Amino acid sequence: MVIRGRLWRLSNPFLDPAEHERLVSNLMSARRAIRYAKDAKVRLAARQRVDDAKRALGERGDVWWADGAPDYNRRPVTDTPYATWFSRCSMDS
Repeated sequence: MVIRGRLWRLSNPFLDPAEHERLVSNLMSARRAIRYAKDAKVRLAARQRVDDAKRALGERGDVWWADGAPDYNRRPVTDTPYATWFSRCSMDS
């Protein structure tokens, strides 16, 4: 997925749908906890929960695919092999 010119890894499509739903729920709960945290310790714990959920979803950490393709997560799309594809998509919009 490309957001503001950067590639972002999507969730592991092989996760059980119920597990995916549970992890997304945990992620959103942790994000709300960050927003409403009144002190740094609570905010830090909530940020760790976000990271844990994103790793479990496959959006961070070890890659979930096994074909040996590199991980371009968080890199500018223009600095990856997807640059030509992205420029074509941008021209279509």
